[in-house]
Amino acid sequence: MTDLIVWTWDWVPNGPRGHVRDIRLRWALEEAGLPYLVRTMPIANRGADHLARQPFAQVPFLQDGDIRLFESGACLLHIAGKSEALMPRDPEGQADTLQWVIAGLNSVEMVTVPWWFIGLKKPPENPLDGWMGQRLQRLQDVLAARDWLAAGRFTVADILMADILRVPALRRQLGPYPALQAYLDRILARPAFAKVLQDQLDHFAAADAARAAT
Repeated sequence: MTDLIVWTWDWVPNGPRGHVRDIRLRWALEEAGLPYLVRTMPIANRGADHLARQPFAQVPFLQDGDIRLFESGACLLHIAGKSEALMPRDPEGQADTLQWVIAGLNSVEMVTVPWWFIGLKKPPENPLDGWMGQRLQRLQDVLAARDWLAAGRFTVADILMADILRVPALRRQLGPYPALQAYLDRILARPAFAKVLQDQLDHFAAADAARAAT
């Protein structure tokens, strides 16, 4: 019996499927070869039990025995601490991986998520286009010179960055950034990603069937 439990929603509509962020944790666990279970919280009733585990009433969160963590970045780093497949054990490699995980969260996703939300309203011009383009160009410059973000190999930082970049609206913007597009394609071709993507889609499809039966 595994101590690792990934918590996600019991159901979501079609739009978010394949992009609910528990996929980041599942992906890391698959790459690390660590056994885990998936459990759910009701999306329609975010009560006291949920808030005790995730104070912003979001998912995912992770349980590892008596340890509980929320926020996907924190969960990813905890998982990476369990497997050298996700983060080197030498201090320099660890530091490089850590800084790129934080860069994904603070320097890239901090821009891409609000850019995406504004774009949903289809404004004549998205005021964050320039800022996002600048961040993508900086990332393009880095990846034009190497295959992976950190430590000269695949790490948990690549899981996080690929999940940020693969949002369809953002992925359509990668034409001017060929190194970035090649990087994303290379990472999304990994078997572990294909597995967890299908697992998440199957999870919510099963939820559809359960809802229809009630």
